[in-house]
Amino acid sequence: MTYCVGMVLEKGLVLMSDTRTNSGVDNISTFRKMYSWQVPGERIISVMTAGNLATTQAVVSQLEERTKAPDERDNTLIKGPTMFNVATEIGRLLRSTIEERQLSNGDRGKGRFTASMIVAGQIKGMQPRLFMIYPEGNFIEASWDTPFFQIGETKYGRPIILRGYDQNMSFEDAVKLLMVSFDSTLKANLSVGLPLDLLVIGKDTFAPVHEHRVTADDPYFDTISSSWGDALRAAFDSLPDYKFESS
Repeated sequence: MTYCVGMVLEKGLVLMSDTRTNSGVDNISTFRKMYSWQVPGERIISVMTAGNLATTQAVVSQLEERTKAPDERDNTLIKGPTMFNVATEIGRLLRSTIEERQLSNGDRGKGRFTASMIVAGQIKGMQPRLFMIYPEGNFIEASWDTPFFQIGETKYGRPIILRGYDQNMSFEDAVKLLMVSFDSTLKANLSVGLPLDLLVIGKDTFAPVHEHRVTADDPYFDTISSSWGDALRAAFDSLPDYKFESS
C-alpha cells in the first residue's frame, strides 16, 4: 500500500508521498511514488501514484517516453494546453493500462491491477490545479471546498489535515501539517513507510520551491514525531476527568 497527499494553498501546491511497497510482511521494497516534469518558465506537472506497482510504473514509463519526443502530438505533459487536458490523457492512459493487464490475465487479473493517481501542476497563464484520477480514468478536481486529495492509506492521517488545514497557511506550516499526518499514518499502518518524498510548487514559479527526501534519520521529522506524541499526551491529560456516578 502507500500514502500520498496533494494540497492546494493560495501560495501554490504541496505534495508528499511515502515509498513503501509490500506484498507481505517479509517482502518489503522501496519505490518512488512521486514524479515530476518541467518546462522552465512554462509549466510544471507532478504525478503521485498508489495501487498496483506494475500498473503505475507502466503509466509513468509511457509518460516519460513521451517527454523524450517533444514533437509528437500525444506528448500531453509537454504540449497539453491545460491541466484539464493533462489529467484527461493521464486518466485515459491509466484506464487503458489497467484494461490491458486485466485482459491478458483473464479472470486472475480482475481487481489485481487497479491504481489511482494524483496529478498536480501549473501551466503558464493559468492557476495551479490538483486532480485525483480513479482506476476507471475519470477524475475530480480540488477546490476550496475540497482542497486536498489523499490516495492509499488515507484514514489515519486525514483527521490531522482536516483540523489543521488553512488555505492561507505558509508552505512551512503546510509541510509541518503533512509531517504530522504522515507520522500518524506510519505509526498506525506498516504498509506505509519511510523515506518520504516532499515537493513544494510555488504559484507562477513553474519550478519546485523546495524538494526533500525524508529518511529515517531526518532530525526534523524525528522532532515532529516525538513532539506530536508528547503534545497528544499532554492534551489528553488536560481533558476533564470522567467520573462514575455514585450508585
